[in-house]
Amino acid sequence: MRKALSFFKENNLEVDFIDFKKESPTLALIQDWTKQTDIDLLLNSKGAKYRALNLKELNLNIEQKIQYLYEEPMLFKRPLVSFNGKILLGFNEGDYKKTFL
Repeated sequence: MRKALSFFKENNLEVDFIDFKKESPTLALIQDWTKQTDIDLLLNSKGAKYRALNLKELNLNIEQKIQYLYEEPMLFKRPLVSFNGKILLGFNEGDYKKTFL
């Protein structure tokens, strides 16, 4: 997260930042993101929250995964950047340069 924010600041790019710890994205926004990228990419299956909720064993369908992301925003792979109909997940400097510069 810090690397992405530093990238935007160093390149004088203005962004709207949502802190998932303080504010959950709306259900409509999450559904829109799932149209732009695979739900399984949005869901951080390697995170502590995912393991704590034992989600791997539940074999969730898409609607259930969306509901979990809505109720537990720390399940998102972060940083999540939505730009011009494209979703970038995690920080990859090359992808960020190609997309924003």
